[in-house]
Amino acid sequence: MSVLRSLENRIAGLVEGTFGRVFRSEVRPVELARKLAKEMDEHRTVSVSRTYVPNEYTVWLSPEDRARYEGVEHEIADELAAYLLEHARRERLALVSRPVIEFRTDERLALGEFGIQARLVRERAPEAGAAPAARGEAPPVAPAERGHTMVYSTAERHREQLSEARAGRAGRAIVVVDGKRMLVGAAGALLGRSRECDIVLDDGNVSRRHAEVRPGPDGWTITDLGSTNGVRVNGRPIGAGPHPLRDGDHVELGTQHVTFEID
Repeated sequence: MSVLRSLENRIAGLVEGTFGRVFRSEVRPVELARKLAKEMDEHRTVSVSRTYVPNEYTVWLSPEDRARYEGVEHEIADELAAYLLEHARRERLALVSRPVIEFRTDERLALGEFGIQARLVRERAPEAGAAPAARGEAPPVAPAERGHTMVYSTAERHREQLSEARAGRAGRAIVVVDGKRMLVGAAGALLGRSRECDIVLDDGNVSRRHAEVRPGPDGWTITDLGSTNGVRVNGRPIGAGPHPLRDGDHVELGTQHVTFEID
């Protein structure tokens, strides 16, 4: 099991373990972990020799959600920081200090909604585990530069539950890569070069997050996630939005060839 998966399981374990009674809230810690990593990825600052990412994150919760986190915020914040640190290490991103997570309340948020604000704050003192700046190089940002607050909803989780029902009707999906048959989860699978993808394609012509396979109301579909080299199904490039997949379809992601099967 990868370190990130292990950390996710540990964060999820806080829900079901000692502090389980606290998390009857719609916002789950594992959801926060994944969206924090997304914000880290989307707020990169490219320097001469490094790619810097934010090291301080503010998580805004509704009053109802925040009340349920009372008493365990420090434990959750520590686990989330460890998750981001490992994510940065895996993606070879530079941090000027260990990630810091802070929880705050926003009266405008409804139950199940949360906001994340990321910023890069220059290091005040060296901390263990952080990648130092190269000699003579400082992060090319002003101190405490703030990004916009992104608001998310846990409605995505309910869409995943709908996907599970759809997958049951569409049949079990399998992706065959280099002779290896990999089962696609009921909620779908992300395909790409990143180690965070569900199906990792070790090919330099494949984008980090290249495509996504998901069950739809009429069966399985594949969507190009803005990849550099595109997606072809049976030799034809797909357009924007979901493209239907059938048993035996031949899929090209850049120069990587895979076969889609329905069992």
